[in-house]
Amino acid sequence: MQNKWYRAIGMMSGTSLDAVDAAIVETDGVEVRRTGHFVSVPYEPQLRDRIRGFFGSRAATNSEHVVADDLTKCHAQAVAALLAQAGMVAADIDVIGFHGQTVFHEPASGITRQIGTPYMLAELTNIPVVADFRLADVAQGGQGAPLAPVYHAALIKSAGIDAPVAVLNIGGVSNVTWIGTNEDLVAFDCGPGNARIDDWMLHHTGNPFDQDGATALSGQVDSFVEMTFLQDAYFDRVPPKSLDREDMAATINGLITDAGLTLADGAATLSQCTVSAIVAAVNHLPVAPLQWFICGGGRHNRFVMKKLGENLGVPVRSVDELDWDGDAVEAECFGYLAVRHLENLPLSFPGTTGVSAPCLGGRLYRTQKAA
Repeated sequence: MQNKWYRAIGMMSGTSLDAVDAAIVETDGVEVRRTGHFVSVPYEPQLRDRIRGFFGSRAATNSEHVVADDLTKCHAQAVAALLAQAGMVAADIDVIGFHGQTVFHEPASGITRQIGTPYMLAELTNIPVVADFRLADVAQGGQGAPLAPVYHAALIKSAGIDAPVAVLNIGGVSNVTWIGTNEDLVAFDCGPGNARIDDWMLHHTGNPFDQDGATALSGQVDSFVEMTFLQDAYFDRVPPKSLDREDMAATINGLITDAGLTLADGAATLSQCTVSAIVAAVNHLPVAPLQWFICGGGRHNRFVMKKLGENLGVPVRSVDELDWDGDAVEAECFGYLAVRHLENLPLSFPGTTGVSAPCLGGRLYRTQKAA
């Protein structure tokens, strides 16, 4: 019997806090068809600052609930914009995959917190919502991250790419998905992605990122800072492993401050640290990939892409060369995962999060009208 196909909206707001991304995919939970419909709705600077204030917070507060509602309204606006762009209405969509905004992630303590109000999103959009994707995995001893590997594997399979291959997402944190010849999956967070670079640029220039890596390209890398950074025990830890956005922040910020680096040299050094963390990840892959495909905002950083190509020694390409939208992949993923929830298919696996057995995940929130 042919599997049921769904039309899903996936939503993602990464730790870079640049925008709410929303995309439409069509999937049966195994195979996937990208539709090309995608929007990115920037956070208002004031809301971004309010969300940032909860980073590192282990427990919810009353004021956090207000921010959660406000960011949910921003997600609803993104859904409306996406439907308008696609020429669709709510009834054309079967489900929304709502990741929410990660503010704290410490799986060793059994804690992963994504803020957002799923039932509000269901009411505002009149579309059922699947959320709380990470909770079951962490409750069963997994890292709760990364969750994109099963989607990366589906895309790579449809593209007919020879394995072993790596898909690397460079968001606030960088994470790699290794796909083997038997569709085996290994995945983990490599290290800081854009987060430290973004924070450096915001602090020194008021701009929240290094456009195209131009500032880094104009600077010089401080090799002592880079080498000291690589001594962090995280890089020797055998996967599964994952990071909070703020992990390593104090250490690397201290190194940069002590070195007294200029704006350009600081950007270059932080960007090189991002690259070095990714290169170090190769030591934990079963076999070196034949090529790497890069998605997420970091693929726009010309310094990072140039250095990855030089240091990995194999082709390093943007996923856009596969006719994917590298800005949309993570959002699309959560539409795909929402359908896997509806179809009772696992979201995470021993090789991707360290959970003991393939793990179901997510929670369905229906509108009151549909309840």
